[in-house]
Amino acid sequence: MNTPLTFKELKDFLEEKVLLYNNPTFIEADPIRLPHQFTKKEDIEIIGFLVATISWGNRKSILKSGDKLVSIMGNSPSDFINSYTNDHQKFLSGFVHRTFNEFDLHYFILSLQNIYKNHKGLETVFAENSTSTSTQFAIHEFKKKFFALPHEQRTQKHVSDPNKNSAAKRINMYLRWMVREDSKGVDFGLWKSIQPSALSCPLDVHSGNIARKLGVLERKQNDGKALNLLDDALRKFDANDPVKYDFALFGLGAIEHF
Repeated sequence: MNTPLTFKELKDFLEEKVLLYNNPTFIEADPIRLPHQFTKKEDIEIIGFLVATISWGNRKSILKSGDKLVSIMGNSPSDFINSYTNDHQKFLSGFVHRTFNEFDLHYFILSLQNIYKNHKGLETVFAENSTSTSTQFAIHEFKKKFFALPHEQRTQKHVSDPNKNSAAKRINMYLRWMVREDSKGVDFGLWKSIQPSALSCPLDVHSGNIARKLGVLERKQNDGKALNLLDDALRKFDANDPVKYDFALFGLGAIEHF
């Protein structure tokens, strides 16, 4: 685009792209395909969290690793989590996605088991520190609770912390999956205790680059400060559902190479 768009033109353009990508045809090639295989709330939450955790790199490789996770868990993530013991660690042997390996997965399973048995599940843990306008402190507090068990220090890198200026792209994406409900068939809308207005855009190289091209974001780094700026901008377009524009920004970047 050679000339700057007016606020209305930009909003209309983004809304058009949201409609283009926020529909069931988006699912098949996206990591959200994995939780869409399930109907039970806990199954969707658990496999969604694990798949979101490994969602960096090529989408095909993410889906391949996600399929392996589903297979390891016997196509029943919640049952696998609930019954897991150290004796079951052998079933994780050889799992690796980028720098996330079987030992990281072992801890994640133990921690998820602890969260469901002792903290009323993932929704409760995230919701107890969310406000009507932000989930970022909730993510920070979630990380503390998630790593409350004995663990290798290296495993902590797989859960981002907004308080350390991280954009926390993967957790924000996961929260979008769980919280948004717009009857379009992509996001699940399972968690009613968190408001969509509190969500933050999953800021990555695609959404960041497009936001800058459109003049929505000026900061060059894809960090926590940039996320706050992007959130402020997107909430001006729609304060109640700002992260729907993730579909537009991601689609323009990753699919259209805008």
